[in-house]
Amino acid sequence: MSTISLPVDAPLPAALEFAVRYRAVLFDLDGTFADTAPDLAAAVNRMRTDRGHAPLPLTTLRPMASHGARGLLEVGFGIGPDASDYAAMRDEFLANYARDICVHTRVYPAVAAMVADLAHRGIPWGIVTNKVAALTEPLVAALALPWVPGCVISGDSAARPKPAPDPLLLAAARLGVSGAACVYLGDDARDIQAARAAGMGAVAVAYGYGGGTSPHAWGADMVLDDPGELAARGLV
Repeated sequence: MSTISLPVDAPLPAALEFAVRYRAVLFDLDGTFADTAPDLAAAVNRMRTDRGHAPLPLTTLRPMASHGARGLLEVGFGIGPDASDYAAMRDEFLANYARDICVHTRVYPAVAAMVADLAHRGIPWGIVTNKVAALTEPLVAALALPWVPGCVISGDSAARPKPAPDPLLLAAARLGVSGAACVYLGDDARDIQAARAAGMGAVAVAYGYGGGTSPHAWGADMVLDDPGELAARGLV
């Protein structure tokens, strides 16, 4: 792979002033590839209404959507894994979510445009998520993507989930490239930590859920409002 000088008007972080052109692109799922928050929020709000509580607004639940059951139950009920009834409530949440996993979930339009461009140019791409395969696979199938990902790696596909590098390195192997040839896009600090540990380019997306923190604080190579900027800047 050769190094290139990026033809951009806006300044880039020093690490990217002369950057390797990445040969593969990997996306986090929740909050990066697709907006899954409405269906995740509906799952916890069903639990609230079943218990006589008013549903919480999506704006309250959205920031924790990337953290799945743990984050949403904390916001929805103020409980964590140490609570005696946490396991039962987690199972109830997951059953609710699995039943209506793709009612309002949609691929972000900017991501759809980027993936269509990658597919047109023959650049491999994939999805790496901490969702378990029992949820990831039905969701990806329900999205009926017009482009076939080169890999879909779930939270239980590798020995350790993110922020460990294991699932990202597995994805790179499935795509037939090295970790250093990949760039990973995510909307949570764990995504950036995992990308760093895997030796990949680390891109934070500003449109995602964020987990209540600023993507500018995660130490990413870039923070993007539009993932398509990667192609515009000559990185893919």
